Amino acid sequence: MRKIMCVAVSVMVWGCLGQAPASASGTAEDGPVGIGVMGEGLKVREVRALLDGWQDGARARVSLWQGGAYVRTVRGWKATSARETRGHRFEYAAWKINKSFPHRSQLCVEFTGHDRMPCVTIKR
Repeated sequence: MRKIMCVAVSVMVWGCLGQAPASASGTAEDGPVGIGVMGEGLKVREVRALLDGWQDGARARVSLWQGGAYVRTVRGWKATSARETRGHRFEYAAWKINKSFPHRSQLCVEFTGHDRMPCVTIKR
């Protein structure tokens, strides 16, 4: 019985030590609006915003939220570009961020004319 316990504990320890490093990467969708965040640890390199379909004059922005409350605009309104890939049409915008954000803060994307706002939580 002790031998089984020792093996179980050592497997748990190695499992904890072998976990992937923290990442600021993630994606989220809310209806036709999507966000993609790329980065390592708490540092975000880039944010991408996607809107299903083509919409003339579409603009997007990125904001920071903590504890469900708005903190500030990270990147202001930016015109999107219409793209098509394999018959799928969408609006696209991207921002280079290269900044660190607090643990459990959220980066959210918002499009003009849409009340949906998907968010990605930044975690250690």
